[in-house]
Amino acid sequence: MRPVSVWQWSPQGLLLCLLCNLCLGSPSPSTAPETRAGSQDLRFRLAGFPRKPFEGRVEIQRAGEWGTICDDDFTLQAAHVLCRELGFTEATGWTHSAKYGPGTGRIWLDNLNCRGTEQSVTECASRGWGNSDCTHDEDAGVICKDERLPGFSDSNVIEVDHHLQVEEVRLRPAVVGRGRRPLPVTEGLVEVRLPEGWSQVCDKGWSAHNSHVVCGMLGFPSEKRVNVAFYRLLAQRQQHSFGLHGVACVGTEAHLSLCSLEFYRANDTTRCPGGAPAVVSCVPSPLYAASSGQKKQQSKPQGEARVRLKGGVHPGEGRVEVLKAGTWGTVCDRKWDLQAASVVCRELGFGSAREALTGARMGQGMGAIHLSEVRCSGQEPSLWKCPHKNITAEDCSHSQDAGVRCNLPYTGVETKETWYWDSGNVTEVVMSGVRCTGTELSLDQCAHHGTHVACKRTGTRFTAGVICSETASDLLLHSALVQETAYIEDRPLHMLYCAAEENCLASSARSANWPYGHRRLLRFSSQIHNLGRADFRPKAGRHSWVWHECHGHYHSMDIFTHYDILTPNGTKVAEGHKASFCLEDTECQEDVSKRYECANFGEQGITVGCWDLYRHDIDCQWIDITDVKPGNYILQVVINPNFEVAESDFTNNAMKCNCKYDGHRIWVHNCHIGDAFSEEANRKFERYPGQTSNQII
Repeated sequence: MRPVSVWQWSPQGLLLCLLCNLCLGSPSPSTAPETRAGSQDLRFRLAGFPRKPFEGRVEIQRAGEWGTICDDDFTLQAAHVLCRELGFTEATGWTHSAKYGPGTGRIWLDNLNCRGTEQSVTECASRGWGNSDCTHDEDAGVICKDERLPGFSDSNVIEVDHHLQVEEVRLRPAVVGRGRRPLPVTEGLVEVRLPEGWSQVCDKGWSAHNSHVVCGMLGFPSEKRVNVAFYRLLAQRQQHSFGLHGVACVGTEAHLSLCSLEFYRANDTTRCPGGAPAVVSCVPSPLYAASSGQKKQQSKPQGEARVRLKGGVHPGEGRVEVLKAGTWGTVCDRKWDLQAASVVCRELGFGSAREALTGARMGQGMGAIHLSEVRCSGQEPSLWKCPHKNITAEDCSHSQDAGVRCNLPYTGVETKETWYWDSGNVTEVVMSGVRCTGTELSLDQCAHHGTHVACKRTGTRFTAGVICSETASDLLLHSALVQETAYIEDRPLHMLYCAAEENCLASSARSANWPYGHRRLLRFSSQIHNLGRADFRPKAGRHSWVWHECHGHYHSMDIFTHYDILTPNGTKVAEGHKASFCLEDTECQEDVSKRYECANFGEQGITVGCWDLYRHDIDCQWIDITDVKPGNYILQVVINPNFEVAESDFTNNAMKCNCKYDGHRIWVHNCHIGDAFSEEANRKFERYPGQTSNQII
């Protein structure tokens, strides 16, 4: 963000200014509202829905005609200028691909290029007024800081649409009996929240497309037929407040407000004649069907998913990754919009998309970028069914990885509180043996000891606690570098005293004839990237770091990585461990500054967008394979193996390679991150020729 200059006037400065104006013969001040130079003939407003008063599609009135701005080359700097034109102090973000709905009329500006300090949008570079090759599907929007400019009296006031808007939708279940309906609610009367409160929707002309949109907003991937006769019979005994009618959705809309619809006027005395409240029944995904008490339908095995989300903190959000030729890769954010994002969300069992994220908002991936310029209609069953381009490395970078935030069903878990407090006064432990996979919606869904609590003591030492965060780090090992740098060294024992002190050798080294002889070491470099949305910091504070005199450095983590040699059936035959000799930013991506350096007892960590490099020629950067027999093996490296530091994704913390050792040389190949391959590719990896007998062939 560029700094914005703010003039602070003193009384002396104001007097000097007035005197100068008098000397120069300037005209007397006008009583008309102040206008900015260059913007006298322009008016600005925020439009579209759903939105808040300080966000929306930017519309400009020029020569009496309202129009929009194309999102090509649009930046936060342009958003700053436009927010000030609208009377706000600055922008906090901007949107693309008509997030607030497509506008109408002219597209006044395209390729808008602002520095952020301009007083008027007319001072920014562009293709010229009315010169654009865009469609309204590319309309730009802004999110302004909810703080008005002091004394803002420009004639370019914000003109908010005063039309009614559908802000929220809910299903009100039929009240039959006194039993409480389980959550989430999947069937009921459609109600919309209007300024005057919740209202029903007239079912005249109601279609399956309408139901599809409503279910998507409520977090469900699809809809099903409903017993309308039952609800009509029930409606005869109830009074209703209709606020909406004439809803006509195509079925691809991410929000009901994007459909054609009509609101009843306040003076309409007859509403929905001959009709009844619209009713919708949604189909939850298996995860939410279990919580709602619905029976899981028997379905045919569908095989491995070809789309997944990575790097998100909450369910239903993350970086979009797709499976191609047995390898997972990312999606470039060019042309990424709500339609494509909604296809991903529904494919994964969620509802429609709340947001289509660009610019690697969910962290940068590594490896291949499989798709670009994905253009979905919104009706496709899978992202792979949408038209797209296959790209080369030069076309897109991981700084443009696409992501999504999906609509999720309301399960009530959001209001159930899991308390965390000082355990000094704890008198009862109610749960023990908790084991979660990370996909559960609450602790109740995790495996645990049940009613039998195996925690006999209730002191502080035996109670669990958490510290929650909206963001987390995500470490990833550069697997190709391991493969490129692996080699064997026979290192004399007299050079290994420090390594022995730090337990970096196999146990058999204790009985060696020191200082004579040698140990055979498999050496390689480790380059560990932080692709998350928060810095990776040691769990322990500096006061508890351990000084190692022999190597002359502090250990901020006792075990930062595990190095193992495994047989094909998973038996460990050699191991090494790597304490965090020094967690620091060795190198960073362009435009990212280093923050951590170990020199002079400096802070340790890995900044987002940076990496820490452990070269193959430093102590303990090895596995002692002196006792390993010739054969075929798996080299495995696991980062943060004890989960001491929070990460948004632990599934990519392990790297595996095939190894062939003939007693003199070693071949390391096919290195990959543990979750980078498809299930079938992993099975092939584990049974590559020669591994079954573990003999040299």
